[in-house]
Amino acid sequence: MLYPQNIEQKLGFDKIRERLNELCVSPLGRAFVNKIRFSDNYDLVQKMVRQVAEMKDIMAYEPQAFPSQNYLDVTQQLAKAAIEGAFLSEEEFYDVKLSLRTIQECLRFFDNKEPEQYPTLRELVAQTIAPPMPKEGDDSSAKASPQGAGLLVELRALLDALDKIIDDRGKLKDNASPELQAIRRQLISAENDLRKKLDSILKNARSNGWISDDFSLTIRGGRMVIPLAAEHKRKIKGFVHDESDTGKTVFMEPTEVLEANNEIKELESAERREIVRILMQLTTRLRPAVPVLKRAYTFLGIIDFVRSKARYALELDAVAPLAINTQLIDWKDARHPLLYASFKKAGKSVVPLSARLDSENRILLISGPNAGGKSVTLKTLGLVQYMYQCGLLVPMNEYSTIGIFRNIFIDIGDEQSLENDLSTYSSHLTNMKHFLLQSDRKTMFLIDEFGTGTEPSLGGAIAESILEDLNRSGAYGAINTHYTNLKTFADRTKGLVNGAMRYDAENLEPLYELEIGKPGSSFAIEIAYKIGLPKAVIDKAKNKVGTQQVNFEKLVKELEIEKKVFADKNMENAQKQRQLDQLLEQYNALKKYLDAEKKTILNTAKVQAKDLLKNANQKIEATIKEIKEQSAEKSATKEVRQELQDFQDSLVIEAVQAQANPNPKKNKKEEVEDEEPKIEVVGGEIVIGSLVRIKGQETLGEVLDIRGKDADVAIGDLKTTIKLNRLEKISKKEYKQKVSPKAHKVVGLDLNEKTMNFSFNLDIRGRRGEEALVEVDQFMNDAIMIGYNELRIVHGKGDGILRNLIRQHLRGYNQVAKTQDEHPDRGGAGVTVVSMK
Repeated sequence: MLYPQNIEQKLGFDKIRERLNELCVSPLGRAFVNKIRFSDNYDLVQKMVRQVAEMKDIMAYEPQAFPSQNYLDVTQQLAKAAIEGAFLSEEEFYDVKLSLRTIQECLRFFDNKEPEQYPTLRELVAQTIAPPMPKEGDDSSAKASPQGAGLLVELRALLDALDKIIDDRGKLKDNASPELQAIRRQLISAENDLRKKLDSILKNARSNGWISDDFSLTIRGGRMVIPLAAEHKRKIKGFVHDESDTGKTVFMEPTEVLEANNEIKELESAERREIVRILMQLTTRLRPAVPVLKRAYTFLGIIDFVRSKARYALELDAVAPLAINTQLIDWKDARHPLLYASFKKAGKSVVPLSARLDSENRILLISGPNAGGKSVTLKTLGLVQYMYQCGLLVPMNEYSTIGIFRNIFIDIGDEQSLENDLSTYSSHLTNMKHFLLQSDRKTMFLIDEFGTGTEPSLGGAIAESILEDLNRSGAYGAINTHYTNLKTFADRTKGLVNGAMRYDAENLEPLYELEIGKPGSSFAIEIAYKIGLPKAVIDKAKNKVGTQQVNFEKLVKELEIEKKVFADKNMENAQKQRQLDQLLEQYNALKKYLDAEKKTILNTAKVQAKDLLKNANQKIEATIKEIKEQSAEKSATKEVRQELQDFQDSLVIEAVQAQANPNPKKNKKEEVEDEEPKIEVVGGEIVIGSLVRIKGQETLGEVLDIRGKDADVAIGDLKTTIKLNRLEKISKKEYKQKVSPKAHKVVGLDLNEKTMNFSFNLDIRGRRGEEALVEVDQFMNDAIMIGYNELRIVHGKGDGILRNLIRQHLRGYNQVAKTQDEHPDRGGAGVTVVSMK
């Protein structure tokens, strides 16, 4: 139940209906706009809202793929075609052809999509193309659609028939029938012959001076004639069909072309008769399909209607919030749709409304100064709820929750009536009577300026009694008031909750923000001071009110100022805490990385040292044993010592190689895979600058200096001393092939550098959709690797298309816990805050 009857005008829904009519492209859709009705059927409302939400996605992400024109209303043509003996004109068939093609494109769009895409709209399509169930004893459906093929088959057949006959200019094609083609050929030939004859006569008349050079052939009465000066009309035999307004020019049909013109007239009559015959035949083909086509055009009207609601949702940045089949208001960042659209055109933004009414706190008592936004808050609550239950998307945060109400009662504005002898207060009491008699737990009521219009003390007492009964009924609602007794009553009564429109108590300016949990002040004294009312008058008013009321107002004002100060401090502390957390997280990640790297390097060094020591001990023991066995002969001892020296050199080289490449040794399988071809030795004397290889090894280097039998060799970035007899000379080509490519083989990831340079804030404003998604993916990969738990993506507000695209893309990340708008002071809907798991 809705109250009063003009609730749509009171809330402003009539303006929304007007806008939806403007967004429709055909009378078919506008007919459905005019049928919009409030519904308390949860399933029906959900179905309508899902249709609009799916169409909004189509309009936002693939608008070019869905037809947007030729939503033509041809219901009158169909009614005409249903009459036996009637036929449609070429223009009428052209409209039918264009609109049927639009219907076909709509059906084809959904046919090309995956079954899980747009399920609610696909259900609408399925209901449209399904053949109607014939009534018992009625075979009309079977006649209209053989084997019950339904709309889809009938549509294709009709379009094929229309395409064969009607061209893209709305005219019958020459080959619509063999007879029409033959007639038009004869007509073209006859007209060409006639024109040649008239051109000859015209040329002769021009040469004789009977006609000026700018005159040419023309048509009068459907016959081709020549213009002639009136004084020369007797120079040419023929019939005068017309003359100019001045009478100086006559339009004459020469006798020589009389028969030719008659022939053309006969051919034109034959052409018209053939066209009528073809159109009658085509109308007869169309007539049995009229019942099926009526369903098709109903579908086209619904699509146009849903498109208009989706386009309006894009204008408002409206969404489909979570809906539950009970009475609840849990809205975040709701906006008055008309105010939002108006401010958007002016380049301004609306302060959003967040409110919650549930079984614990069902009635919200809003107080605060005049012009502080109380009435707008009430109308926002009423209009947004009404919109949703009419099947529209609503302008609020997508994480909001909305319920369903059976009744909506409002008492907004002045309803005084001279005819019914009702004063302002009487009209309010009349409304309250209806509220008290009809309200129940499924009712939502809105009352503006509760209790005003009469003596304040009595008005406040009556208002408190009414409020008590409304609370007892279990109804939900919001009330605006200035009465202190009502604020006190709400504070101590279960089911009621105070709310205040925030006010800048220092600058005495409204903030238009609703704060639930405490009453607001009217700031009457402060506003009087600001306006400049004489101080003596204000002081007298304070004395008349009494100290208790003045102290109450003063306390509320001081609380407002203190709250603002502490809110600013909390925001500053929160920002510093986030920065501290980020630095601490970076430090822990870096420390963990360095500890792991240190452990790896130490373990590698220990293994290499152990292997070197083992090999050295084995070699020394073998040398001692060999010296003993050779009985310390000088030549044998010298040879063994030389082998020991060579072994010492090889240990030095291995150490150099280990420093150049600290990675652990590969397993045997990897060594076999990486084994390279043998290095060719060119021979010759080794001098400073020679490129050499250590005998028996793959180690390459460059000779820096030669001191006797020793050579200083550069191996990579390291230098060592090796015996000359242990070196072999190689070519520059061999050296470049073996050494240079390896210098660039290993490319590592510097996690330390990435951690230090990473920013938790990504700005993608002005990017195209594809570019933005690439940057978001790179940003998310870095964040997941480093381990951030809260990120910010700045995309701007605009029409909300980029924001919706980014959030839908982020849902594909398992690491993302949720996405939400930033605080209004830090960007609001223009920034998405990403919370990681």
